[in-house]
Amino acid sequence: MTVQLKKPGASATPITLVTRTGLTELMLTLPEASRNWLATVGFKGAPDTFALIPGADGKLASVLAGVEHDAAPFALAALPGALPEGNYKLAAEGLQLGAEQAALSWELGSYQFDLYKPRKRPAAVLQMVSSADAQRGLALATATCATRDLVNTPAEHMGPAELAEAAQAVARQHGATFKQIVGDALLKQNFPAIHAVGRAATRAPRLIELNWGKPKHPKLTIVGKGVCFDTGGLDIKGAEGMRQMKKDMGGAANALGLAALVMAFKLPVRLQVLIPAVENAIAGNAYRPGDVIKTRQGLHIEIGNTDAEGRVILCDALAYGAEQSPELMIDMATLTGAARVALGSQLPALFSNRSELARELVDLGLKLDDPLWHMPLWHPYRPGIESTIADIVNTGKNALGGAINAALFLEYFVPESIDWLHVDLFAWNDGARAGRPVGGEAQTVRTLLAYLEQRFSAS
Repeated sequence: MTVQLKKPGASATPITLVTRTGLTELMLTLPEASRNWLATVGFKGAPDTFALIPGADGKLASVLAGVEHDAAPFALAALPGALPEGNYKLAAEGLQLGAEQAALSWELGSYQFDLYKPRKRPAAVLQMVSSADAQRGLALATATCATRDLVNTPAEHMGPAELAEAAQAVARQHGATFKQIVGDALLKQNFPAIHAVGRAATRAPRLIELNWGKPKHPKLTIVGKGVCFDTGGLDIKGAEGMRQMKKDMGGAANALGLAALVMAFKLPVRLQVLIPAVENAIAGNAYRPGDVIKTRQGLHIEIGNTDAEGRVILCDALAYGAEQSPELMIDMATLTGAARVALGSQLPALFSNRSELARELVDLGLKLDDPLWHMPLWHPYRPGIESTIADIVNTGKNALGGAINAALFLEYFVPESIDWLHVDLFAWNDGARAGRPVGGEAQTVRTLLAYLEQRFSAS
């Protein structure tokens, strides 16, 4: 942790926060030498910029840092890796940032995936008085960083078994029960679609399950797509498309991050987490285009393309979760390139069988700077996933509406009586921004958590 929840020491360098508009007023309170210095270095108070202000002895006396507003979740994220090593504190002057935002943004700005490549230098340390808000910020950052680590870890070291170990560690930390169904046991316990996708890999497919909470509380089921590597199967991807497929378990990583926060904050829910974990590999026993697979629910699905495997494994998990009639079911998945074409990498697609709920989440995501965007479950497109020899096919008739087709496919396995959210996310930063380095990312976790707190804390 680079945030220390302790009374700041006397030697900690103060950081004064300022917006562009607030800089003029703040300048009036500074000594002439400091004003001249800021003019010399050209500091304008822009977000994610800072100025080091020297004292009369030439040593660092204070820092001025530009922020967008007092609730920005990445307000301090540009500082930990750029400021000189040492201890810092937030000054009493200038803009006052919430303790949650301060702890969250500083910790996220300190993140680096250093499993294989050591850091060039330690991050600067922020000292701040312990409070419930500061502790919440650190908890959010911890879950985010853990999610990033899972996605960033190469498939060689993050296969289905390793993903199960990560889930078991989360369960152990929070007192949840853990179990998994592995390999051919999937067929015996009626998870044929998960088995079909993963059977060609040398690393056995599995269904991972966590359960937590009191029986009297409403049931919440979170499902995460855990394709630990996706070759595309027999419909093999090209080299460019396969390069980052270690991240195809990003839905599972985000589901675990969200579940960890639900348990850490002790939401009054009966939580079930389901992760179908597979590697979509190529071998003589790989499932084939044109195959028809019977699912747990009993529907037969025709395989139009083996590279549309995520929805195939999710359908068994969704059907299993629905058997216990949860009040709310959320699935998170790196499901379609079509969603990325429509919305880009930063904006996950949200589908729901409750339009008002989806719109509420869009507004909440914009407020929290953890966005997602409502897309339609457009039922007139359903004929596009009908099969001539089975109930449905896992691809549409063409490339149009690909993300919608995938969501319509999953909808077949969720009863209308259950509130359902389907998040088609990228789980990856393809460009660096403050606090968000290139690589694995937690997306919509903070927004979904805030919604769950609103919905269930009042129940």
